[in-house]
Amino acid sequence: MELIVNGQRRSLEADPQMPLLWALRDLLGLTGTKYGCGIAQCGACTVHVDGMAVRACQIRLADVTGEVTTIEGLGTPDAPHPVQTAWIGEQVAQCGYCQSGQIMQAAALLSLNGDPTDEDIDRAMSGNLCRCATYPRIRAAIRAAALRMGGV
Repeated sequence: MELIVNGQRRSLEADPQMPLLWALRDLLGLTGTKYGCGIAQCGACTVHVDGMAVRACQIRLADVTGEVTTIEGLGTPDAPHPVQTAWIGEQVAQCGYCQSGQIMQAAALLSLNGDPTDEDIDRAMSGNLCRCATYPRIRAAIRAAALRMGGV
């Protein structure tokens, strides 16, 4: 089976029923995508498939038809994505466990809506849980990223 992950074609020997999450973490060594709940309720495993936010714990390899982007492929240390820059600037992370999923969800939101309202942000981010409750900083970071991206 072949997937395009972070711009690279990758060959995998895996059961097509395997969740994308385990292929990313266990087979490809991309551990930025986290296991949280396993039932698509917390958002820690959020990645992009063709730019759309999906829960990697629930999508089977057989159902992945587009390019997968993980947190490792969103930006680089030398050229971080605007959401990553905003996350650092707003000091969003506390424990950090949910942050890759939060960032991936926020980046997907801003790719569809460059000028989100508070309601838009809350609706888009409602499925991504943060035990540290950094929600006000998450919202501020999304607004800052939108500014950097020229949306607001």
